[in-house]
Amino acid sequence: MFGEVLPLLSKTRRVIAVDLQAHGRTADIGRPLSYETMADDVAALIHYLRIERSDLMGYSVGGEVALRTAIQHPEVVRKLVIVSATFSRDGWFPEIVAGMTKMGPDSARAMTQTPMYQLYAHVAPRPEDWPVLHAKLGEMFKQDYDWSKDVPAIKAPTLLVFGDADAIRAAHAVQFFELLGGGKKDGGWDGSGISNARLAILPGLTHYTIFSSPVLASTVTPFLDALMPEAR
Repeated sequence: MFGEVLPLLSKTRRVIAVDLQAHGRTADIGRPLSYETMADDVAALIHYLRIERSDLMGYSVGGEVALRTAIQHPEVVRKLVIVSATFSRDGWFPEIVAGMTKMGPDSARAMTQTPMYQLYAHVAPRPEDWPVLHAKLGEMFKQDYDWSKDVPAIKAPTLLVFGDADAIRAAHAVQFFELLGGGKKDGGWDGSGISNARLAILPGLTHYTIFSSPVLASTVTPFLDALMPEAR
């Protein structure tokens, strides 16, 4: 999915692309899907690769996993980039939540003619697990979540990125930014009032186009390259 963006991001840094449990090249295991356990997986991978701290970026479900990683394992995160993701389920438009909770065998069958399935079938170790993935995602999406009490404790500099026609409410994006300490006061002529949080709303992009847009890379790269305080 990040095929067009990865070469742009990797020009000046090493990029490690992670397939979460049951996604892409990572086989499923005998446990339910949850944001918390997948966050543990990401932290375990960072430790396994002997990386002291990583700049962590995630999109959609991956963004929520990245958020949970920063909450559960702050010691492995240098900077955090969350793309088109939420801190609570009500951040999604209601019709999106309704659609996600209906995922299961029927949605798996309906999507076998889509490019997403073709890509999955090409790389998955067990393509026959496609219905299992849908069923587990459907169960995960039925669980309510609200991490608003955890977000303010995140000390890593964080960039939030959304499309202006996203599946996530604009008001939620602003609330997310404020929970991270952004938008509290005038930044000032000298920038002394700027927080560790950044908010980018990219014009003309949806939840389904933002991850492949070169604008995403050109937005993320300066944030990662900038000298910023490690903790506020």
